[in-house]
Amino acid sequence: MEQRLANTWRMTVNEKKFIESALESELRIDGRRPFDYRRLTIKFGREDGSSEVQLGQTHVMGFVTSQLVQPYRDRPNEGTLSVFTEFSPMADPSFEAGRPSEYAVELGRIIDRGLRESRAVDTESLCVVAGKWVWSIRIDLHILDNGGNLVDAANVAALAALLTFRRPECTLGGDDRQEVILHPPEVREPLPLIIHHLPIAVTFAFIGDENLVIDPTHHEEAVMGGRMSVTLNTNGEVCAFQKPGGQGTMQSVVMQCLRIASVKAGDITSKIKTAVESYNTERALKMVKRHTNINAVDVNEPDQKAKQILEGKKLKSEECSVSQSDDMDVEQGRVKKRSDKNQRFTGGPSSWDPYSEGVNTDELKATLASRGSAAVPMKLDNLGDDITDERKSDEPLSDVSPVSSLTESAGKEMATSREKTLQDAVKPKNRRRKKKSSNSAV
Repeated sequence: MEQRLANTWRMTVNEKKFIESALESELRIDGRRPFDYRRLTIKFGREDGSSEVQLGQTHVMGFVTSQLVQPYRDRPNEGTLSVFTEFSPMADPSFEAGRPSEYAVELGRIIDRGLRESRAVDTESLCVVAGKWVWSIRIDLHILDNGGNLVDAANVAALAALLTFRRPECTLGGDDRQEVILHPPEVREPLPLIIHHLPIAVTFAFIGDENLVIDPTHHEEAVMGGRMSVTLNTNGEVCAFQKPGGQGTMQSVVMQCLRIASVKAGDITSKIKTAVESYNTERALKMVKRHTNINAVDVNEPDQKAKQILEGKKLKSEECSVSQSDDMDVEQGRVKKRSDKNQRFTGGPSSWDPYSEGVNTDELKATLASRGSAAVPMKLDNLGDDITDERKSDEPLSDVSPVSSLTESAGKEMATSREKTLQDAVKPKNRRRKKKSSNSAV
């Protein structure tokens, strides 16, 4: 009530009469109807659990934090929820820093009663170890500018902060499985709070004898005779009811206020959910960008280092192509030479002697016949039976003198290979003959 008295002291009598006479014609000084809300704007901070609400000229910020504490003895399986308000002297000259005033305590109790007694937040889900560790949720409300109706603005700020808050995920470890391990957001995704419904506070002001308005401004609070705050959800369930001192109110007026508050609660709830959904979508997009931009490269505008890498790869590819073309030219030259060489001779290569490739067999036979040498029959299967004397087999091959240089080189190679093969085949037979002759002598 000290806030209302301070505003009354600053207003003149003419201003008060003008406000009351305008309400008799169902008009307000800001152009609204008696049951119209001011413009509601909801913003969120960079961190989870921070909100900023602006209702007309009223500006409130809300922050939600969490901490592991020991539970109460009568409720060992439930977490705790507490609301704290801070009135800054910059918001209103009547606010004093330091000890909270009666109006600040009343504001915190209205919001706390609407959240905790209605069981809007699932406190059982905040239990980590029964009777030992639970999560304590703290809501801090900072009044930045007092433009009237602090209860509704602070309530919306608290709900928006709770919907966007995420507590760290924790697991149990240790030998007895009683040690709590907190995981940072980089390791595991934080967990949101479980909120069953949204209790919305709607404030009415009684001005004069029969004038009833909703969402009073700073000036209307100075001339009002009483105030009533109703907290309910979209289902029409009354979560809290606050009627401080002032003029009395009839039962029919209270029921009328409840019907109006039910409609307004649905509108405010839809605005809060829309703002929270847009925040969650933006948050998810930021997480996706943070993961995808780790190895991202700008293709349209590459930096100097990327240009150097691309030029180096291009030079390497050109060198490889040049070397491959040179190798192909050399290989083609070799193949061409081989084909020309093969075209000189009509004889084909032997199936068992690699050195007889490209040798003209007719020319070789003619040369051997002119020298008067007998051709040695070459049968691989009966080498040991046909050859009786090692000396006879070696003499014809040693006396061969080819006509041309090409025939000479080919004949030498062929004779050498044949001589070695004949020696290897004749040696075992000679040993057998020597062994028989020694046995007969004995």
